[in-house]
Amino acid sequence: MRTIGTVVRGIRAGIIREGDNIAKLTAEAVMDAWKEAGITPCDRDVVAVTESVVARAQGNYASCEAIAKDVKEKTGGKTVGVIFPILSRNRFSLLLKGMAKGCEKIVLMLSYPSDEVGNHLVDWDLLDKAHVNPYSDVLSLEDFRNKFGYIVHQFTGVDYIDYYSNLIKNENCEVEVIFANRVETILDYTDTIITCDIHTRERSKRLLKDAGGKIVLGLDDILTSSVDGSGYNAEYGLLGSNKATEDTVKLFPRDCMPVAEEISRILSEASGKRIEAMVYGDGAFKDPVGKIWELADPVVSPGYTKGLIGTPNELKLKYLADNDFGNLSGEELRNAIYDRIAAKTSDSLVGNMISEGTTPRRLTDLIGSLCDLTSGSGDKGTPIVYIQGYFDNYSND
Repeated sequence: MRTIGTVVRGIRAGIIREGDNIAKLTAEAVMDAWKEAGITPCDRDVVAVTESVVARAQGNYASCEAIAKDVKEKTGGKTVGVIFPILSRNRFSLLLKGMAKGCEKIVLMLSYPSDEVGNHLVDWDLLDKAHVNPYSDVLSLEDFRNKFGYIVHQFTGVDYIDYYSNLIKNENCEVEVIFANRVETILDYTDTIITCDIHTRERSKRLLKDAGGKIVLGLDDILTSSVDGSGYNAEYGLLGSNKATEDTVKLFPRDCMPVAEEISRILSEASGKRIEAMVYGDGAFKDPVGKIWELADPVVSPGYTKGLIGTPNELKLKYLADNDFGNLSGEELRNAIYDRIAAKTSDSLVGNMISEGTTPRRLTDLIGSLCDLTSGSGDKGTPIVYIQGYFDNYSND
């Protein structure tokens, strides 16, 4: 019996620059790795490249001035409610700076005790001690400071309330900070809103419009087209952007399906095997200690080949060993499990007890999370991930 199952390798590549052919460079890096490590390509190997270098190759950047111009044009530039931002210098500070440049006043409404992805402003225990109900209570900045004082983020050491407030003021924009979790609360202050939540944005926009909001935008409605030659993303706007310089952001990449398909085409032709490919961003998992949910991008994967569509269709080996074949052991047990797996069809096992406990998530989300954990976000220099054996099962020799 083969003893090695799934193998995941981070692949080093040169520094990607604007104008580079990212599909060609990715494929070349993988083929170099095949030679260096003596890797034999197999059908359904997966090559994944991070969205960051795809966007860099596309030159998909925008300045705070471009953001400001688009915000002013779409909101009128007077008093704008900016609600439910995540607490992140990398992800949101320059977006807020651009908004402040384009407005006279921002009413900044922060969710509490944490933002959408789990960054905490205040602990639940402190809320309980102060008899504050985050589901109904609206707090002013003075209320918050009186009850909780000045709290810095556990990992960054930043007081995001002061940080965001000062960032707005530095652009000669007035700021008022409130804390609330009911989206309609902002309408007591202004009817012009930019809702900055990521995965709940459609519901937030619907509720605001139904409650009388006149101008209701999400981050996905800003920079959906180029402003004075800037980058843009027609589908996601500012969602998925990251700080690039002190005055520019790198936007989420565009047209990622063709990138994945071209990587697959080059490598499949070179190897004679069917190689799957995808572009990946943030993984979708939660840190049990820091309580941060990693997924600040709008999706884990904005582009992938057809072979990565779907969800796992797996049998639970524990269930088979403990129930169906609980009276067997050794070679007899292994053969029985082999036969059961071999008899598995492509029909979905969802709802079947024999699959209970397997992961009911999309393949692109699972594989993208694996890639994000492998490549990291620092100085590993491996923006490409090569995966073998992901689709193997216990019966494959």
